[in-house]
Amino acid sequence: MIKFYLYGLICFSSISFFSFQQKQKFNIEASIARGKEVYNTYCMSCHQDQGTGIEDIYPPLAKSDYLMADKGRSIIQTLYGVTGAITVNGKVYNTDMMGFDLSDQEVSDVLNYVRNSFNGKSAAVTPEEVNAVRK
Repeated sequence: MIKFYLYGLICFSSISFFSFQQKQKFNIEASIARGKEVYNTYCMSCHQDQGTGIEDIYPPLAKSDYLMADKGRSIIQTLYGVTGAITVNGKVYNTDMMGFDLSDQEVSDVLNYVRNSFNGKSAAVTPEEVNAVRK
């Protein structure tokens, strides 16, 4: 009887562990869907619906060499903003962008949306990466 009880406990523990591990797996599609909502709330007024920006004022995010060149920089600028001139696709933009008070998940989501909707497919930005940059 004790063997049966221990066997059951081990099986239950294993199933629970593997279920927990699967829940922890990062879902890029869900992140992109959530990111669209964050984008619409915080980014769309300047960078426009399709990420094209406003010529000579706000840089494009769509097909942006600047955005895609450095994931860490994108995280920093989403959190803390941008001051001074930047060059995007060969054109200089010098309009400041404020940072946003977003959670690690929201920063991850909005960057996954922008990097995968306007720029083809790219590596995921995880909340853990955002948290590491935030520290």
